[in-house]
Order: sequence, then C-alpha cells, then structure tokens
Amino acid sequence: MSANLENRWMTAFGALLRTSVHRRDARTALGHRSACGITLRVRPRRVAGCGVVSLRAIVTPTPLGRYRGEVAGYRDLLRTPGVGRIIAAQLTARFPNGMTSLAVLLHIEHVTGSYGAAGLVLAAASVGQAVSGPVTSRWMGIWGMRRVLTLTLLVCASAITTLALVQTSLPVYMALGLVAGLSTPPVQSAVRTIYPKMVNSRQLTPLFSLDASLQEIIWILAPVVITFVATQVGTWEALILIVVILLGGGGWFILSPEVGRVRIPRSRRAFGKVLTKPPVVLATVIGFLLIGACSAVEAGVVATFGHGGLEAGIVLAVFSIGSLAGGLSSGSIPMGPWAMARRLGIVAVGLAATMVSLDVWWLGGTLLFAGIGIAPALAVIFAMTSASVKFSDTAEAYGWVGTGQLIGAAAGSAVAGFLIDGVGPQGAYVAATAFAVIGVAVAVVFVRGFPDLRHRDASPIPDTEPVGTIT
Repeated sequence: MSANLENRWMTAFGALLRTSVHRRDARTALGHRSACGITLRVRPRRVAGCGVVSLRAIVTPTPLGRYRGEVAGYRDLLRTPGVGRIIAAQLTARFPNGMTSLAVLLHIEHVTGSYGAAGLVLAAASVGQAVSGPVTSRWMGIWGMRRVLTLTLLVCASAITTLALVQTSLPVYMALGLVAGLSTPPVQSAVRTIYPKMVNSRQLTPLFSLDASLQEIIWILAPVVITFVATQVGTWEALILIVVILLGGGGWFILSPEVGRVRIPRSRRAFGKVLTKPPVVLATVIGFLLIGACSAVEAGVVATFGHGGLEAGIVLAVFSIGSLAGGLSSGSIPMGPWAMARRLGIVAVGLAATMVSLDVWWLGGTLLFAGIGIAPALAVIFAMTSASVKFSDTAEAYGWVGTGQLIGAAAGSAVAGFLIDGVGPQGAYVAATAFAVIGVAVAVVFVRGFPDLRHRDASPIPDTEPVGTIT
C-alpha cells in the first residue's frame, strides 16, 4: 500500500471512528469517500438509551483510489536514487534486441537473395544466444559485471559490423551470427540482479512489474525503426545503426554507478545446479510457453495481413500496448501461488478468441485483451526467480530463464510457420492458444511450486558463510 493511499484511509477512519454520530450525519461522513478515492461501507448500531448510532467502517479502495495508488507508487519508485537512470540505460542497451533479428533477415536476404539462407543465419544467432545466457551470466559472479559486459559488448558489436560490411559465403555469415549470439551482453540478467540492491523490499515487486511493462516499448518501436531504415536507407546501414545503439546504450549501462557498486558473490554451487530449484524450472518452462505463444501470434498476424500491410504493425502494437497497460496496472497486486495461473488465463482466453475471426478489429480487440496478462505474467517470473535463489545464483538463474524464452520464441515461430503452410493463418492462432493453455495447465498442476509472495518480498536469499568463533 502506498503512503498516500494509507494516509487517505487513515483520514477516513478518523472521520468515522473518532466519535459516534447522529444518523443524519452519516451521509455527511460518507460524502468524504469520493475525495479520498475509497469506498466506506458503514453498519449502524443503535446505542441503548440515546438517539445516536455508532458506525462500523469498512474501508476499501475504489478503482480510482487504486489507480492513484499505482501512480503514486511508481512515482515514488522512480524518485529512488538511480532507479530511473538504470531503467533508461538498460532499455537503451536492450533496444537492439528488438531490431537485430529483423535487420539480419533483411540484410542476408538482400545479399544472398534467399530467405532460407537468412533463416539459417538467424538460427545460428539464436543458438548462440540460448547457449550463452546462463554462461555469461555466471561469469559476472566470477569476473565482475563490468568486465563481462564490456567484453561481450565489444565482441558482439564487432561481429555485427563484420556481418554488415563484408560480403562472404553463407557458412561465414552463419559463423558471424553464432558469434554475435554467443556474445550478446547479459544486460537483462545484470539489471535484474541489481534491482534488489537498489530498492527496499516493498518496492521490489512493483519494480519488476514496471520493468516487464516498459520493455514492451522495445517491441513497439524497434521493429518500426529498423524496418524504415532497412527499406528506405539500406540494410547494411540498418545493421550499423544497431551497432551504434548497442555501443551507446551498452556503454551507458556499464558506466552506471550501480553496475560498479553491486558485486555478485561467486557462486559455490556447480553450474546448472540452480535448476534443481522448482521455481526456477517453472519460471523457465512458463517463459518458454508464454514467449512461444507471443511468437506464434506475431507469425500469425504477419501471415494474416502480409509483410507490407499497415494492419500487421498496428495489431502487433496494440498487442504490446495491452501488455504495457496490464503491467503498469498490476504492480501492487500481491503475488500468491495462483497469480501465474490467473494471469496466464487472461492470455489464454484472449488468444482463444482470436480464432473466431481474422478481421482486423476483432484481432486488435482480442489481442489487446490477451496482452493485458503478458507483462504481469513476466513480472511473476522475475519475482519468483529472485525470491527462490541465493543472491550469488540470481544472474545464472535469470540466464536460464532467458534461454527458455529464446527457445520458446524459436519454437513458437517454427510451429506457427508449419501450421500456416498447412492450414493458413488460423493455424498460428491455434498454436498460440495451445502454448498459452499448456502454460495455464502447468501453473495449475504445479501450483505448489510457486512461492507465496503475498506476505514477503521478492529479495534473493542472502548468501551466508561460516563465521569463525574464538573459544
């Protein structure tokens, strides 16, 4: 509960509980509710021998009050020293994530004349990203965040620059794509490891929700920008633009004081041991299914309206806007064991409705509804991962979760592609719905594996060491 909302509650309580009031004064007291953004339900009780009633107050926030509380909570969060800066820096550093696949696809197709060749290069890059996620994230606990981020940033920028400027054979392009994927800077793992050290425990869950929501900006703007540059200026220029943003955003993030201030302790556990934690496995599996559903939707929308159709971009933007709105409005909602099932249920219902019609208005409306559950579900993934492992294991855990999401993106696109070829665009929406429904089933069947964060924060488990004693 935000401090502002709590103050309004106490003001209303005071108005009713300080004294007993005459019955005719009850309406006056209740009139205070709209200004406070709360609902007051009163139960009158006559006091024997006098003409007064005592009022029992039951105070609940109205939708307006909850909205004001959310806004106040995010405002207080962004006023925390360094939070706004680190969010902006990491979003800029990750902005190329929404551009690289499309730019590589367009460039390799332009150079070789084959979408199949472009697909092989993208597959090599995806394999590299999936393999490197847990590895480079764990390295940050050994060599420090700045060293690992700087090394991977320079190697990745060099690989993409070479891919843009050198005309060579397909195997070399695939090798460059693999190197670029392997050296993708682990910014996402780094920033979510830093978050628990920047805010108090009450603010951590809203911060994860805000982060999950704001990343939708990447998927709304990045494809539009890179498509415009690649088609209106040139494909190699588009790749160079990615390198410039990668170096600028990555440098900004690396030089942020918080990155140098937070040190990840060296993990004492064997590599991969973090996967013995049920919440980490569930977060990885749910992330695989959720992102798989989103990728299938993207393939279906493009197949429905064509690559050059304005409708495709608008519908996908609406999908992301729904996710953005859902994440921002759910920041202060407690996360119990059933939170994931409820949030994925919204996604599943919305995606199931897409199969009714391929009309642009219908798809826009149903995907807007489905999107409302995406960022909130991602916020649960981030929070449950953080709360279930030691601080020294958080980066590796987020690396595995990221790998699951990357594999899910590839699987969703592949399954949707086969179904589009076989039955048409409707097949992609069937695939997306199937991914989401399986996700709901997993969340329901394994509900005991989800931590209950309603009465605790999402901070990692502290690392402890034996302390020598003098006897």
